[in-house]
Amino acid sequence: MTIEDAIEELEYQSGQHENIESERWENGFLGQLRPYKGVLHEKNYHSIIQALKILAPELEKDFIDKRIIGAIWGICHFGRMWAIYPDGMLQRNELLNEQQTLQIDDWLIDISYAAFCLLEGTGPKEAFWNYDNKEQ
Repeated sequence: MTIEDAIEELEYQSGQHENIESERWENGFLGQLRPYKGVLHEKNYHSIIQALKILAPELEKDFIDKRIIGAIWGICHFGRMWAIYPDGMLQRNELLNEQQTLQIDDWLIDISYAAFCLLEGTGPKEAFWNYDNKEQ
């Protein structure tokens, strides 16, 4: 996966890619939540982490392509707003069960922690420690 491929992956996962007709957009991390069809695609979580691993050197630079930051921010912000917050559309409408809510929250914690660590310069080992040490 190239840097541009990784950016494109994050754009699809965050619903920011211009090709809104793509299945990758519709079934991406945010696409799967709106409208919610009752299925969480775990492959999205893994695809986001893999993209972040490819983009790790980019996230450690002083100047970062805003497409990267926008996509990560969108995934984390809207993921929490829609799926985790009590007044979010999925919680308010009781569309997620407790296990699904915990699963999304866990994914968002790993994604946001990895991004934060890379931005702060702690390096990939720390950034992806939790992900790399989970039972997959």
